[in-house]
Amino acid sequence: MSGSYDDSVGLEASSDSFWEVGNYKRTVKRIDDGHRLCNDLMNCLHERARIEKAYALQLTEWAKRWKQLVEKGPQYGTVEKAWHSLMTEAEKVSELHLEVKNQLMNEDFEKIKNWQKEAFHKQMMGGFKETKEADDGFRKAQKPWAKKLKEVEGSKKAYHTSCKEEKLATYREGTSKADSSLNPEQLKKLQDKVEKSKQDVQKAREKYEKALQDLESCTPQYLENMGQVFEQCQQFEEKRLCFFREVLLDVQKHLDLSNVGRYRAIYQDLEYAIKVADAPEDLTWFKNNHGPGMSMNWPQFEEWSADLNRTLSRREKKKAADGVTLTGINQTGDQASVHNKHSSVSSYDKSQSYPTEWSDDESNNPFTSNDANGDTNPFDEEVSSLEVRVRALYDYEGQEHDELSFKAGEELTKIEDEDEQGWCKGRLGNGQVGLYPANYVEPIQ
Repeated sequence: MSGSYDDSVGLEASSDSFWEVGNYKRTVKRIDDGHRLCNDLMNCLHERARIEKAYALQLTEWAKRWKQLVEKGPQYGTVEKAWHSLMTEAEKVSELHLEVKNQLMNEDFEKIKNWQKEAFHKQMMGGFKETKEADDGFRKAQKPWAKKLKEVEGSKKAYHTSCKEEKLATYREGTSKADSSLNPEQLKKLQDKVEKSKQDVQKAREKYEKALQDLESCTPQYLENMGQVFEQCQQFEEKRLCFFREVLLDVQKHLDLSNVGRYRAIYQDLEYAIKVADAPEDLTWFKNNHGPGMSMNWPQFEEWSADLNRTLSRREKKKAADGVTLTGINQTGDQASVHNKHSSVSSYDKSQSYPTEWSDDESNNPFTSNDANGDTNPFDEEVSSLEVRVRALYDYEGQEHDELSFKAGEELTKIEDEDEQGWCKGRLGNGQVGLYPANYVEPIQ
Protein backbone atom coordinates (compact mmCIF):
# COMPACT_ATOMS: atom_id res chain seq x y z
CA MET A 1 0.00 0.00 0.00
CA SER A 2 1.63 3.23 -1.21
CA GLY A 3 -0.28 5.54 1.15
CA SER A 4 -2.13 5.60 4.47
CA TYR A 5 -5.62 6.72 5.36
CA ASP A 6 -6.94 8.01 8.69
CA ASP A 7 -9.89 5.57 8.86
CA SER A 8 -7.87 2.62 7.62
CA VAL A 9 -5.13 2.40 10.23
CA GLY A 10 -4.25 -1.23 10.79
CA LEU A 11 -5.61 -2.36 7.41
CA GLU A 12 -3.29 -4.11 5.02
CA ALA A 13 -3.74 -4.06 1.28
CA SER A 14 -4.39 -7.54 -0.03
CA SER A 15 -3.16 -6.59 -3.51
CA ASP A 16 -1.53 -3.78 -5.50
CA SER A 17 -4.89 -2.76 -6.96
CA PHE A 18 -5.89 0.86 -7.39
CA TRP A 19 -9.05 0.07 -5.39
CA GLU A 20 -7.12 -0.83 -2.26
CA VAL A 21 -7.25 1.82 0.43
CA GLY A 22 -4.50 4.41 -0.13
CA ASN A 23 -3.35 3.09 -3.51
CA TYR A 24 -4.79 6.18 -5.23
CA LYS A 25 -1.63 7.98 -4.01
CA ARG A 26 0.16 6.84 -7.15
CA THR A 27 -2.35 8.74 -9.28
CA VAL A 28 -1.93 11.85 -7.13
CA LYS A 29 1.84 11.58 -7.35
CA ARG A 30 1.59 11.59 -11.14
CA ILE A 31 0.50 15.23 -10.98
CA ASP A 32 3.70 16.17 -9.14
CA ASP A 33 5.67 14.05 -11.61
CA GLY A 34 4.11 16.07 -14.46
CA HIS A 35 5.54 19.29 -13.03
CA ARG A 36 8.96 17.68 -12.63
CA LEU A 37 8.83 16.31 -16.20
CA CYS A 38 8.27 19.86 -17.46
CA ASN A 39 11.50 20.87 -15.72
CA ASP A 40 13.27 17.84 -17.17
CA LEU A 41 12.15 18.67 -20.70
CA MET A 42 13.26 22.28 -20.32
CA ASN A 43 16.67 21.12 -19.05
CA CYS A 44 16.89 18.71 -21.97
CA LEU A 45 16.26 21.48 -24.51
CA HIS A 46 18.60 23.84 -22.70
CA GLU A 47 21.46 21.35 -22.96
CA ARG A 48 20.74 20.77 -26.65
CA ALA A 49 20.73 24.53 -27.24
CA ARG A 50 24.18 24.77 -25.63
CA ILE A 51 25.41 22.00 -27.91
CA GLU A 52 24.00 23.78 -30.98
CA LYS A 53 25.69 27.03 -29.95
CA ALA A 54 29.03 25.35 -29.25
CA TYR A 55 28.92 23.56 -32.60
CA ALA A 56 28.10 26.80 -34.41
CA LEU A 57 31.00 28.61 -32.75
CA GLN A 58 33.38 25.75 -33.54
CA LEU A 59 32.31 25.80 -37.20
CA THR A 60 32.88 29.56 -37.38
CA GLU A 61 36.31 29.29 -35.74
CA TRP A 62 37.26 26.42 -38.03
CA ALA A 63 36.16 28.34 -41.12
CA LYS A 64 38.06 31.47 -40.07
CA ARG A 65 41.30 29.60 -39.34
CA TRP A 66 41.29 27.55 -42.52
CA LYS A 67 40.28 30.46 -44.70
CA GLN A 68 43.45 32.26 -43.57
CA LEU A 69 45.57 29.15 -44.07
CA VAL A 70 44.28 28.60 -47.59
CA GLU A 71 44.74 32.27 -48.49
CA LYS A 72 48.34 32.21 -47.28
CA GLY A 73 49.07 28.80 -48.75
CA PRO A 74 50.32 27.87 -52.23
CA GLN A 75 46.94 26.81 -53.65
CA TYR A 76 45.65 29.04 -56.44
CA GLY A 77 42.96 29.49 -59.05
CA THR A 78 39.57 27.82 -59.27
CA VAL A 79 40.56 24.94 -56.98
CA GLU A 80 41.36 27.50 -54.29
CA LYS A 81 37.85 28.93 -54.74
CA ALA A 82 36.40 25.42 -54.43
CA TRP A 83 38.40 24.92 -51.24
CA HIS A 84 37.13 28.26 -49.95
CA SER A 85 33.57 27.08 -50.55
CA LEU A 86 34.01 24.56 -47.71
CA MET A 87 34.58 27.42 -45.29
CA THR A 88 31.62 29.32 -46.73
CA GLU A 89 29.46 26.25 -46.14
CA ALA A 90 30.65 26.07 -42.52
CA GLU A 91 29.82 29.74 -41.92
CA LYS A 92 26.30 29.36 -43.34
CA VAL A 93 25.63 26.12 -41.45
CA SER A 94 26.91 27.85 -38.31
CA GLU A 95 24.27 30.54 -38.79
CA LEU A 96 21.55 27.91 -39.14
CA HIS A 97 22.60 26.12 -35.95
CA LEU A 98 22.58 29.41 -34.08
CA GLU A 99 19.03 29.86 -35.32
CA VAL A 100 18.20 26.37 -34.03
CA LYS A 101 19.63 27.34 -30.64
CA ASN A 102 17.51 30.50 -30.57
CA GLN A 103 14.36 28.60 -31.56
CA LEU A 104 14.91 25.98 -28.86
CA MET A 105 15.35 28.61 -26.15
CA ASN A 106 13.11 31.45 -27.28
CA GLU A 107 10.21 29.35 -28.55
CA ASP A 108 10.19 25.77 -27.22
CA PHE A 109 11.74 26.42 -23.82
CA GLU A 110 9.54 29.44 -23.15
CA LYS A 111 6.46 27.56 -24.36
CA ILE A 112 7.00 24.78 -21.80
CA LYS A 113 7.77 27.28 -19.06
CA ASN A 114 4.56 29.24 -19.67
CA TRP A 115 2.41 26.11 -19.90
CA GLN A 116 3.84 24.75 -16.67
CA LYS A 117 3.07 28.03 -14.93
CA GLU A 118 -0.53 27.96 -16.14
CA ALA A 119 -1.14 24.25 -15.43
CA PHE A 120 0.40 24.00 -11.93
CA HIS A 121 -0.47 26.45 -9.15
CA LYS A 122 1.75 26.49 -6.08
CA GLN A 123 0.24 26.78 -2.60
CA MET A 124 1.56 28.92 0.22
CA MET A 125 2.04 25.84 2.40
CA GLY A 126 3.88 23.95 -0.34
CA GLY A 127 2.76 21.57 -3.03
CA PHE A 128 0.36 22.26 -5.86
CA LYS A 129 -3.32 23.09 -5.79
CA GLU A 130 -4.05 20.38 -8.39
CA THR A 131 -2.34 17.73 -6.26
CA LYS A 132 -4.30 18.68 -3.15
CA GLU A 133 -7.61 18.73 -5.02
CA ALA A 134 -6.99 15.25 -6.39
CA ASP A 135 -5.94 13.91 -2.99
CA ASP A 136 -8.99 15.41 -1.27
CA GLY A 137 -11.27 14.03 -3.97
CA PHE A 138 -9.94 10.52 -3.55
CA ARG A 139 -10.13 10.73 0.26
CA LYS A 140 -13.77 11.84 0.12
CA ALA A 141 -14.68 9.13 -2.37
CA GLN A 142 -12.89 6.42 -0.39
CA LYS A 143 -13.90 7.39 3.15
CA PRO A 144 -17.32 5.60 3.39
CA TRP A 145 -16.04 2.44 1.78
CA ALA A 146 -12.87 2.46 3.88
CA LYS A 147 -15.01 2.76 7.02
CA LYS A 148 -17.07 -0.28 6.03
CA LEU A 149 -13.90 -2.14 5.13
CA LYS A 150 -12.53 -1.43 8.58
CA GLU A 151 -15.70 -2.94 10.11
CA VAL A 152 -15.30 -6.00 7.91
CA GLU A 153 -11.73 -6.44 9.00
CA GLY A 154 -12.76 -6.11 12.68
CA SER A 155 -15.62 -8.61 12.40
CA LYS A 156 -13.42 -11.00 10.47
CA LYS A 157 -10.81 -10.85 13.20
CA ALA A 158 -13.48 -11.47 15.89
CA TYR A 159 -14.92 -14.40 13.94
CA HIS A 160 -11.51 -16.00 13.51
CA THR A 161 -10.74 -15.53 17.21
CA SER A 162 -14.08 -17.22 18.13
CA CYS A 163 -13.29 -20.16 15.86
CA LYS A 164 -9.91 -20.50 17.50
CA GLU A 165 -11.44 -20.51 20.99
CA GLU A 166 -14.11 -23.06 19.95
CA LYS A 167 -11.46 -25.37 18.61
CA LEU A 168 -9.45 -25.07 21.82
CA ALA A 169 -12.55 -25.75 24.03
CA THR A 170 -13.49 -28.80 21.96
CA TYR A 171 -9.97 -30.14 22.26
CA ARG A 172 -9.96 -29.70 26.04
CA GLU A 173 -13.33 -31.43 26.36
CA GLY A 174 -12.10 -34.37 24.34
CA THR A 175 -8.98 -34.85 26.40
CA SER A 176 -10.90 -34.53 29.71
CA LYS A 177 -12.95 -37.64 29.00
CA ALA A 178 -9.83 -39.72 29.28
CA ASP A 179 -8.77 -38.04 32.51
CA SER A 180 -10.18 -40.00 35.50
CA SER A 181 -9.09 -37.36 37.99
CA LEU A 182 -11.75 -34.88 36.81
CA ASN A 183 -15.10 -34.92 38.62
CA PRO A 184 -18.44 -34.62 36.80
CA GLU A 185 -18.78 -30.94 37.70
CA GLN A 186 -15.52 -30.08 35.94
CA LEU A 187 -16.55 -32.05 32.90
CA LYS A 188 -19.84 -30.15 32.86
CA LYS A 189 -18.00 -26.82 32.82
CA LEU A 190 -15.88 -27.93 29.86
CA GLN A 191 -18.98 -28.99 27.95
CA ASP A 192 -20.67 -25.66 28.73
CA LYS A 193 -17.53 -23.86 27.45
CA VAL A 194 -17.72 -25.73 24.18
CA GLU A 195 -21.38 -24.88 23.76
CA LYS A 196 -20.79 -21.20 24.51
CA SER A 197 -17.87 -21.10 22.06
CA LYS A 198 -20.10 -22.47 19.31
CA GLN A 199 -22.68 -19.78 20.05
CA ASP A 200 -19.96 -17.08 19.97
CA VAL A 201 -18.71 -18.40 16.64
CA GLN A 202 -22.19 -18.24 15.19
CA LYS A 203 -22.73 -14.67 16.38
CA ALA A 204 -19.31 -13.56 15.08
CA ARG A 205 -20.03 -15.22 11.76
CA GLU A 206 -23.35 -13.47 11.42
CA LYS A 207 -21.72 -10.14 12.27
CA TYR A 208 -18.92 -10.79 9.80
CA GLU A 209 -21.36 -11.67 7.04
CA LYS A 210 -23.44 -8.61 7.81
CA ALA A 211 -20.35 -6.37 7.57
CA LEU A 212 -19.51 -7.89 4.20
CA GLN A 213 -23.03 -7.26 2.97
CA ASP A 214 -22.80 -3.63 4.06
CA LEU A 215 -19.44 -3.29 2.32
CA GLU A 216 -20.80 -4.81 -0.87
CA SER A 217 -23.76 -2.47 -0.86
CA CYS A 218 -21.35 0.48 -0.50
CA THR A 219 -19.00 -0.74 -3.20
CA PRO A 220 -20.90 0.49 -6.31
CA GLN A 221 -20.96 4.05 -5.00
CA TYR A 222 -17.29 3.71 -4.06
CA LEU A 223 -16.43 2.59 -7.60
CA GLU A 224 -18.37 5.47 -9.12
CA ASN A 225 -16.89 8.18 -6.89
CA MET A 226 -13.33 6.92 -7.22
CA GLY A 227 -13.76 6.58 -10.98
CA GLN A 228 -14.92 10.19 -11.29
CA VAL A 229 -11.91 11.57 -9.43
CA PHE A 230 -9.57 9.31 -11.39
CA GLU A 231 -11.07 10.49 -14.68
CA GLN A 232 -10.40 14.09 -13.68
CA CYS A 233 -6.77 13.16 -13.07
CA GLN A 234 -6.68 11.39 -16.42
CA GLN A 235 -7.94 14.51 -18.19
CA PHE A 236 -5.27 16.64 -16.51
CA GLU A 237 -2.58 14.16 -17.50
CA GLU A 238 -3.95 13.93 -21.03
CA LYS A 239 -3.44 17.69 -21.43
CA ARG A 240 0.17 17.34 -20.35
CA LEU A 241 0.84 14.38 -22.65
CA CYS A 242 -0.71 16.14 -25.64
CA PHE A 243 1.24 19.29 -24.85
CA PHE A 244 4.51 17.35 -24.65
CA ARG A 245 3.75 15.72 -27.99
CA GLU A 246 3.10 19.15 -29.51
CA VAL A 247 6.32 20.59 -28.11
CA LEU A 248 8.39 17.62 -29.27
CA LEU A 249 7.00 18.04 -32.79
CA ASP A 250 8.03 21.71 -32.69
CA VAL A 251 11.50 20.69 -31.56
CA GLN A 252 11.69 18.15 -34.37
CA LYS A 253 10.85 20.83 -36.93
CA HIS A 254 13.50 23.14 -35.51
CA LEU A 255 16.18 20.43 -35.49
CA ASP A 256 15.38 19.01 -38.93
CA LEU A 257 17.48 21.23 -41.18
CA SER A 258 16.80 18.95 -44.16
CA ASN A 259 13.43 20.68 -44.54
CA VAL A 260 15.00 24.16 -44.54
CA GLY A 261 15.38 25.52 -48.05
CA ARG A 262 18.45 27.54 -47.10
CA TYR A 263 20.14 24.39 -45.81
CA ARG A 264 19.64 22.53 -49.07
CA ALA A 265 20.82 25.60 -51.01
CA ILE A 266 24.08 25.63 -49.05
CA TYR A 267 25.07 22.23 -50.35
CA GLN A 268 23.83 22.94 -53.84
CA ASP A 269 26.12 25.98 -53.90
CA LEU A 270 28.96 23.93 -52.45
CA GLU A 271 28.57 21.24 -55.10
CA TYR A 272 28.49 23.85 -57.85
CA ALA A 273 31.59 25.66 -56.51
CA ILE A 274 33.55 22.41 -56.47
CA LYS A 275 32.40 21.24 -59.90
CA VAL A 276 33.36 24.52 -61.60
CA ALA A 277 36.96 24.08 -60.47
CA ASP A 278 38.95 23.88 -63.74
CA ALA A 279 42.42 22.34 -63.64
CA PRO A 280 43.40 23.45 -67.20
CA GLU A 281 42.37 27.03 -66.37
CA ASP A 282 44.50 27.00 -63.22
CA LEU A 283 47.47 25.55 -65.10
CA THR A 284 47.16 28.24 -67.76
CA TRP A 285 47.05 30.94 -65.07
CA PHE A 286 50.18 29.59 -63.41
CA LYS A 287 51.96 29.35 -66.78
CA ASN A 288 51.20 32.99 -67.59
CA ASN A 289 52.05 34.33 -64.14
CA HIS A 290 54.90 32.09 -62.98
CA GLY A 291 56.00 30.09 -66.02
CA PRO A 292 56.98 30.33 -69.65
CA GLY A 293 54.01 32.57 -70.40
CA MET A 294 55.60 35.49 -68.54
CA SER A 295 57.02 38.43 -70.51
CA MET A 296 60.80 38.96 -70.55
CA ASN A 297 63.14 41.82 -71.46
CA TRP A 298 65.67 39.80 -73.38
CA PRO A 299 69.21 41.32 -73.47
CA GLN A 300 69.86 43.57 -76.49
CA PHE A 301 72.83 45.61 -77.60
CA GLU A 302 72.79 49.02 -75.93
CA GLU A 303 74.99 51.97 -76.76
CA TRP A 304 76.94 53.64 -74.01
CA SER A 305 75.66 57.05 -73.02
CA ALA A 306 77.77 59.70 -71.32
CA ASP A 307 74.64 61.22 -69.84
CA LEU A 308 74.28 58.36 -67.39
CA ASN A 309 75.18 59.34 -63.85
CA ARG A 310 75.99 55.74 -63.08
CA THR A 311 75.97 52.45 -64.92
CA LEU A 312 73.72 49.58 -64.06
CA SER A 313 75.00 46.58 -62.22
CA ARG A 314 74.39 43.04 -63.35
CA ARG A 315 71.76 42.93 -60.63
CA GLU A 316 69.91 45.82 -62.27
CA LYS A 317 70.32 44.39 -65.76
CA LYS A 318 68.56 41.26 -64.63
CA LYS A 319 65.46 43.29 -63.67
CA ALA A 320 62.62 43.41 -66.20
CA ALA A 321 60.63 46.50 -66.87
CA ASP A 322 57.43 44.89 -65.65
CA GLY A 323 58.96 43.31 -62.56
CA VAL A 324 60.43 39.85 -61.92
CA THR A 325 59.25 37.45 -59.23
CA LEU A 326 61.82 37.02 -56.46
CA THR A 327 61.64 33.29 -55.94
CA GLY A 328 63.79 33.43 -52.83
CA ILE A 329 61.09 35.03 -50.70
CA ASN A 330 59.91 32.79 -47.86
CA GLN A 331 57.15 34.26 -45.73
CA THR A 332 56.62 33.36 -42.11
CA GLY A 333 53.57 33.87 -39.87
CA ASP A 334 51.45 36.93 -40.49
CA GLN A 335 54.17 38.45 -42.70
CA ALA A 336 52.51 36.75 -45.66
CA SER A 337 49.76 39.33 -45.56
CA VAL A 338 52.05 42.07 -46.89
CA HIS A 339 51.44 41.14 -50.53
CA ASN A 340 48.86 39.68 -52.85
CA LYS A 341 49.31 35.92 -53.15
CA HIS A 342 48.43 35.91 -56.82
CA SER A 343 50.72 38.79 -57.91
CA SER A 344 54.41 38.82 -58.74
CA VAL A 345 56.53 39.82 -55.76
CA SER A 346 59.25 42.37 -56.41
CA SER A 347 61.52 44.29 -54.10
CA TYR A 348 61.40 47.25 -56.43
CA ASP A 349 58.84 49.30 -58.34
CA LYS A 350 57.52 47.33 -61.32
CA SER A 351 57.10 50.60 -63.29
CA GLN A 352 60.71 51.75 -62.66
CA SER A 353 62.43 52.92 -65.85
CA TYR A 354 66.08 52.00 -66.37
CA PRO A 355 69.01 53.50 -68.30
CA THR A 356 69.54 51.92 -71.68
CA GLU A 357 73.15 50.90 -71.15
CA TRP A 358 75.25 49.24 -68.52
CA SER A 359 78.90 48.24 -68.18
CA ASP A 360 80.96 46.02 -65.95
CA ASP A 361 83.99 48.29 -66.44
CA GLU A 362 82.76 51.36 -64.59
CA SER A 363 84.64 52.08 -61.39
CA ASN A 364 81.49 52.87 -59.47
CA ASN A 365 79.83 49.51 -60.27
CA PRO A 366 79.57 47.64 -57.01
CA PHE A 367 79.64 44.33 -58.87
CA THR A 368 82.94 45.07 -60.69
CA SER A 369 86.16 43.49 -59.54
CA ASN A 370 89.54 45.22 -60.07
CA ASP A 371 91.23 41.87 -60.12
CA ALA A 372 91.83 40.72 -63.66
CA ASN A 373 91.60 37.09 -62.61
CA GLY A 374 88.30 37.62 -60.74
CA ASP A 375 89.78 36.23 -57.48
CA THR A 376 89.31 39.35 -55.44
CA ASN A 377 86.07 39.87 -53.43
CA PRO A 378 84.26 42.81 -55.09
CA PHE A 379 83.21 43.96 -51.62
CA ASP A 380 86.73 44.19 -50.19
CA GLU A 381 86.85 47.94 -50.62
CA GLU A 382 86.75 50.10 -47.53
CA VAL A 383 83.39 49.95 -45.73
CA SER A 384 81.55 53.21 -45.20
CA SER A 385 81.64 54.58 -41.71
CA LEU A 386 77.83 55.02 -41.87
CA GLU A 387 76.66 51.73 -40.38
CA VAL A 388 73.12 51.06 -39.15
CA ARG A 389 71.86 47.91 -37.43
CA VAL A 390 68.73 46.54 -39.10
CA ARG A 391 66.44 43.53 -38.61
CA ALA A 392 65.04 41.35 -41.42
CA LEU A 393 61.24 41.50 -41.82
CA TYR A 394 61.04 38.51 -44.17
CA ASP A 395 63.11 35.57 -45.30
CA TYR A 396 65.27 36.28 -48.35
CA GLU A 397 67.41 33.88 -50.37
CA GLY A 398 70.04 35.48 -52.55
CA GLN A 399 69.73 34.72 -56.27
CA GLU A 400 73.25 35.86 -57.21
CA HIS A 401 76.63 35.36 -55.64
CA ASP A 402 76.72 39.03 -54.62
CA GLU A 403 73.42 38.89 -52.70
CA LEU A 404 72.92 38.10 -49.02
CA SER A 405 70.59 35.42 -47.67
CA PHE A 406 68.87 35.77 -44.30
CA LYS A 407 65.84 34.74 -42.26
CA ALA A 408 63.08 36.89 -40.83
CA GLY A 409 64.17 38.33 -37.49
CA GLU A 410 67.92 38.05 -38.25
CA GLU A 411 70.00 41.17 -37.55
CA LEU A 412 72.58 42.61 -39.95
CA THR A 413 74.47 45.86 -40.53
CA LYS A 414 73.63 48.27 -43.33
CA ILE A 415 76.87 49.74 -44.60
CA GLU A 416 75.53 51.68 -47.62
CA ASP A 417 72.26 53.53 -48.14
CA GLU A 418 69.56 52.42 -50.55
CA ASP A 419 70.36 53.03 -54.22
CA GLU A 420 67.96 54.19 -56.92
CA GLN A 421 66.86 50.60 -57.58
CA GLY A 422 65.96 49.86 -53.95
CA TRP A 423 69.07 47.83 -52.95
CA CYS A 424 71.32 48.28 -49.96
CA LYS A 425 74.70 46.90 -49.14
CA GLY A 426 75.00 45.15 -45.81
CA ARG A 427 77.09 42.82 -43.69
CA LEU A 428 75.86 39.70 -41.89
CA GLY A 429 76.99 38.62 -38.46
CA ASN A 430 79.46 36.17 -40.03
CA GLY A 431 81.16 39.03 -41.89
CA GLN A 432 79.67 38.29 -45.33
CA VAL A 433 79.04 41.48 -47.33
CA GLY A 434 76.51 41.78 -50.13
CA LEU A 435 73.32 43.32 -51.49
CA TYR A 436 69.78 42.90 -50.18
CA PRO A 437 66.33 44.48 -50.88
CA ALA A 438 65.98 47.62 -48.78
CA ASN A 439 62.30 47.03 -48.01
CA TYR A 440 63.01 43.62 -46.47
CA VAL A 441 64.51 45.14 -43.31
CA GLU A 442 63.71 47.75 -40.69
CA PRO A 443 66.04 49.77 -38.48
CA ILE A 444 66.53 48.50 -34.95
CA GLN A 445 65.29 51.16 -32.52
